[in-house]
Amino acid sequence: MYMQPRTAVRLARALWIAWAVVVWNVVFDHMIVVAGRNYIHAAGLAGGRLGLDGRSLVLMDDFMRPAVSRGAWLASAAAGAILLSGLLAIRFGEKRSR
Repeated sequence: MYMQPRTAVRLARALWIAWAVVVWNVVFDHMIVVAGRNYIHAAGLAGGRLGLDGRSLVLMDDFMRPAVSRGAWLASAAAGAILLSGLLAIRFGEKRSR
């Protein structure tokens, strides 16, 4: 069973886009999980001690805020690379088949 070329191209584009979205989510989630683990480790090492101002020595924002921006950039770069390579491959394959 063969598809019409136009339908096959649309399906291929949709699959590459879906793959890029999945990779973006996986990379971003991994960065957040690693930052959370690093925070928990640092908080455990601090042992609940308080600084001079009465606040905890280890603040979650110090770990999570950089992880969010770094994760968004890294995830976008990975997804962009996948999307670019996939759409270019489809474009070249489409031209070659004509």
